[in-house]
Amino acid sequence: MAKKTKFIIGIDVGGTNTKIGLIKGHTIKSKLVLKTKQYFRKKDLLGAIIKETQNLLKKNGLSKNDILGIGIGLPGAIDYKRGIVHYLPNIPGWKDVYLARLMQQRCGIPTYIDNDVNLMALAELHYGHGKGKTNIVCITLGTGVGGGLILEGRLYRGTDFAAGELGHIPVAIEGPSCSCGGKGCLESFIANTRILKRAKQIFGPDITLEKLSSLANRGNSKAIKIWQEVGNFLGAALAGVVNLLNPQVIIIGGGVAGSGEILFNQVKKTIKERAMLIPKKEVRIKKAKVEEPGIIGAGILVRGSLKLK
Repeated sequence: MAKKTKFIIGIDVGGTNTKIGLIKGHTIKSKLVLKTKQYFRKKDLLGAIIKETQNLLKKNGLSKNDILGIGIGLPGAIDYKRGIVHYLPNIPGWKDVYLARLMQQRCGIPTYIDNDVNLMALAELHYGHGKGKTNIVCITLGTGVGGGLILEGRLYRGTDFAAGELGHIPVAIEGPSCSCGGKGCLESFIANTRILKRAKQIFGPDITLEKLSSLANRGNSKAIKIWQEVGNFLGAALAGVVNLLNPQVIIIGGGVAGSGEILFNQVKKTIKERAMLIPKKEVRIKKAKVEEPGIIGAGILVRGSLKLK
């Protein structure tokens, strides 16, 4: 009798949305989305994640015995070895939470956690623009600005598993206060809330990022200028990353990355102008290819933790 293939639960916790997916092989079979910001307390969000994970299993006629493991990506400082969320800059109340243990106790399923952009980097390495590459930088643009690094073909987490915080590279000596406690960080200039704040000053309270992109693509000079400013800040920070790490490809994902070619063209232009000759020669700038990379990367995390291919 053939052995039954088991599933994996992949969870992508974001500052705006939390996505829970049922993965079989490397395909998302079923998915649901929670609005993260409607849960004001840590225990409420955690309770909702557990409840909806159980609902997803029930909806698909599965039990915990059909699941290999749960993988969770979160936007902050994560100790992936001990399963601890140290803190999440854009989701208040999460401090030194033993999330992997809590999920495993409540769901009865082995649980593994990591930084969300680390999981995006794994997804792009296996199935996206990073396939066949050994040195990759991933960055996501959304409520926060996060980063993930693949160096010499392996995910690089750093001494305390806190590497890759590209959003917290200081790009100004003095600047806006950042959610991390610093000032003048890249995130404090290009997070979606900051972009919208500038846009509302010009276009009024009804503007959205989608409308801002549409205006820019239709030639509105004020909208174009906003996206070019974002691209210039991002490009300047990435020029430093190019000089430091000499990557083959920089992969940009997240909601803000959907703004279109105006942003990407400005990023490429700024890197070309500001990065050093040798490291900028080969690097390519790409929009993220893998759909739902947080969920897919969570599946890779589980399989890697269980030493499965």
